[in-house]
Amino acid sequence: MNADAGGEGGGRTGPLETSALDALLDIMVEMGASDLHYVVGEPPIVRVVGEMVPLRLRTVTLQDFERTVGTALPEEQWKVFRTRGDLDWAYDAPGIGRFRSNLFLREQGPAAVFRRIPGATLSMHELGLPPQTVRLVEYPNGLVLVTGPTGSGKSTTLAALIEHINRTRRCHILTVEDPIEHVHRNVQSRITQREIGSSARSFSEALRVSLREDPDVVLVGELRDLETITMALQAAETGVLVLATLHTNSASRTVDRLINVFPASEQDAVRTLLAGVLRGILSQQLLPCRTGGRVPATEILFWSLGLPNMIREGKPHLIENLIRTGRKQGMIAMDDSLMTLVQSGMVEPDQALDRALDKVRFREALASRVR
Repeated sequence: MNADAGGEGGGRTGPLETSALDALLDIMVEMGASDLHYVVGEPPIVRVVGEMVPLRLRTVTLQDFERTVGTALPEEQWKVFRTRGDLDWAYDAPGIGRFRSNLFLREQGPAAVFRRIPGATLSMHELGLPPQTVRLVEYPNGLVLVTGPTGSGKSTTLAALIEHINRTRRCHILTVEDPIEHVHRNVQSRITQREIGSSARSFSEALRVSLREDPDVVLVGELRDLETITMALQAAETGVLVLATLHTNSASRTVDRLINVFPASEQDAVRTLLAGVLRGILSQQLLPCRTGGRVPATEILFWSLGLPNMIREGKPHLIENLIRTGRKQGMIAMDDSLMTLVQSGMVEPDQALDRALDKVRFREALASRVR
């Protein structure tokens, strides 16, 4: 497979001569892409710096998909996919890297999306996160959330937080993931990694039994449903530090989301529980960087005296003001982080404006900056 990158419809050229998944993933890595979309009825497509770039390869047929993806999957997992129509999977391509994949069915046929996992767990500094981020895992217990849209690097940030604990504390870390992305080796801590499907039936079930395994830190890949959120809150209440992700883009919306998952009759009790266990929220977005690649914009909320009352009284909108007034404590508002990226010349103003939470105020700040 020979190819050239660039231009509309750019990428590799030539016929799809092999059914080997590794050959496609090798192309993806060489192009610096983060994702590969392999979908029946379309040519393979990669995501480069946030943009979808079709490869100059033939349209994927059902036979291509079965040869390329079906033969790479363990037989039992292929059966699960054919029966259920959906599968999360981690794949190691020798000499190329490790990839997280989701297989799913759509009307036109099966599809798969492969996301590249960094070969080594990057530090928070290497990820471009603020130095005070480390404080999120210095709490002895409670709930810490990493949030953001799909593809914003939540899993990579969680891995960096886990690795910091691993190198600085002697404790037992238990992770529950679907699938396992970053494989951690014991340094100071003992790490137990469990994968949904192979060593646990579900997040909620794994959390239910986790406290019997004497953990100090529990990582939950994603708070997907009411039962998992309930178990995570209860685990945090017992004195364990729980780390988890949500698909929200700010601290205030994260609190809203957690509460609104529950029936109205239970929300007052959940507010009280969340007020007692929430320790911090890191919300992040990835933006194209002027010098290449992508750079994170971050919002950081740390626990403070006023936070529990805001949650108990059902006033999460006040959290935004709490963050702005908490700069001396290391808190960062998302829009302030975006403006810093603009002022440093790393991000285009229109890109930052598109991601701003308060677009009216942000537009005014940009206007005053150029006067």
